[in-house]
Amino acid sequence: MTLTRLEISQYLFEHMNLSKNESKKIVSLFFEEIKNMLINGKSVKFYGFGNFYVFYKKQRLGRNPKTGSTILINARKIIKFTPGKKLKKIIEQNLLKKI
Repeated sequence: MTLTRLEISQYLFEHMNLSKNESKKIVSLFFEEIKNMLINGKSVKFYGFGNFYVFYKKQRLGRNPKTGSTILINARKIIKFTPGKKLKKIIEQNLLKKI
Protein backbone atom coordinates (compact mmCIF):
# COMPACT_ATOMS: atom_id res chain seq x y z
CA MET A 1 0.00 0.00 0.00
CA THR A 2 1.19 3.51 -0.81
CA LEU A 3 0.31 6.58 1.24
CA THR A 4 -0.38 9.60 -0.97
CA ARG A 5 -0.62 13.32 -0.33
CA LEU A 6 -4.33 13.11 -1.06
CA GLU A 7 -4.81 10.45 1.63
CA ILE A 8 -2.88 12.55 4.16
CA SER A 9 -4.94 15.65 3.39
CA GLN A 10 -8.14 13.56 3.57
CA TYR A 11 -7.08 12.33 7.02
CA LEU A 12 -6.48 15.93 8.17
CA PHE A 13 -9.85 16.97 6.74
CA GLU A 14 -11.67 14.19 8.61
CA HIS A 15 -9.84 14.40 11.95
CA MET A 16 -8.78 18.04 12.38
CA ASN A 17 -11.90 19.99 11.38
CA LEU A 18 -10.09 21.61 8.46
CA SER A 19 -11.53 22.35 5.07
CA LYS A 20 -10.33 20.24 2.16
CA ASN A 21 -8.43 23.21 0.74
CA GLU A 22 -6.76 23.96 4.08
CA SER A 23 -5.70 20.36 4.57
CA LYS A 24 -4.29 20.15 1.02
CA LYS A 25 -2.42 23.41 1.57
CA ILE A 26 -0.92 22.18 4.88
CA VAL A 27 0.28 18.93 3.30
CA SER A 28 1.76 20.79 0.31
CA LEU A 29 3.56 23.29 2.56
CA PHE A 30 4.89 20.46 4.73
CA PHE A 31 6.43 18.60 1.80
CA GLU A 32 7.63 21.84 0.20
CA GLU A 33 9.54 22.70 3.38
CA ILE A 34 11.13 19.23 3.51
CA LYS A 35 12.14 19.59 -0.14
CA ASN A 36 13.64 23.05 0.45
CA MET A 37 15.66 21.83 3.43
CA LEU A 38 17.10 18.95 1.37
CA ILE A 39 17.82 21.23 -1.60
CA ASN A 40 19.85 23.43 0.75
CA GLY A 41 21.83 20.41 1.96
CA LYS A 42 20.22 20.25 5.40
CA SER A 43 18.96 17.13 7.16
CA VAL A 44 15.31 16.61 8.07
CA LYS A 45 14.82 14.74 11.33
CA PHE A 46 11.56 13.32 12.63
CA TYR A 47 11.95 12.13 16.21
CA GLY A 48 10.84 8.52 16.53
CA PHE A 49 10.53 8.11 12.76
CA GLY A 50 13.84 8.76 11.02
CA ASN A 51 16.12 11.14 9.17
CA PHE A 52 16.32 12.29 5.57
CA TYR A 53 19.67 13.67 4.48
CA VAL A 54 21.64 14.57 1.37
CA PHE A 55 24.50 12.20 0.62
CA TYR A 56 27.28 13.11 -1.80
CA LYS A 57 28.48 10.27 -4.02
CA LYS A 58 31.93 10.69 -5.53
CA GLN A 59 32.75 10.16 -9.17
CA ARG A 60 33.56 6.51 -9.81
CA LEU A 61 34.03 3.87 -12.45
CA GLY A 62 31.07 1.60 -13.12
CA ARG A 63 30.31 -1.24 -15.47
CA ASN A 64 27.58 -1.49 -18.07
CA PRO A 65 25.89 -4.83 -17.27
CA LYS A 66 24.81 -5.41 -20.87
CA THR A 67 28.12 -4.77 -22.60
CA GLY A 68 30.59 -5.22 -19.74
CA SER A 69 32.37 -1.99 -20.68
CA THR A 70 33.49 0.39 -17.95
CA ILE A 71 31.94 3.83 -17.79
CA LEU A 72 32.55 6.91 -15.66
CA ILE A 73 29.68 7.68 -13.29
CA ASN A 74 29.55 11.37 -12.43
CA ALA A 75 29.51 12.69 -8.87
CA ARG A 76 25.99 13.37 -7.66
CA LYS A 77 23.80 14.07 -4.67
CA ILE A 78 21.22 11.58 -3.49
CA ILE A 79 18.72 11.59 -0.65
CA LYS A 80 18.99 8.88 1.97
CA PHE A 81 16.59 7.86 4.70
CA THR A 82 17.71 6.30 7.96
CA PRO A 83 14.90 4.94 10.14
CA GLY A 84 14.92 5.91 13.80
CA LYS A 85 15.33 3.41 16.65
CA LYS A 86 11.65 3.59 17.62
CA LEU A 87 10.46 2.94 14.06
CA LYS A 88 12.89 0.03 13.65
CA LYS A 89 11.69 -1.49 16.92
CA ILE A 90 7.99 -1.15 16.04
CA ILE A 91 8.49 -2.66 12.58
CA GLU A 92 10.58 -5.50 13.96
CA GLN A 93 7.96 -6.32 16.61
CA ASN A 94 5.14 -6.30 14.06
CA LEU A 95 7.07 -8.46 11.61
CA LEU A 96 7.79 -11.01 14.32
CA LYS A 97 4.06 -11.19 15.17
CA LYS A 98 3.26 -12.16 11.56
CA ILE A 99 5.73 -15.05 11.54
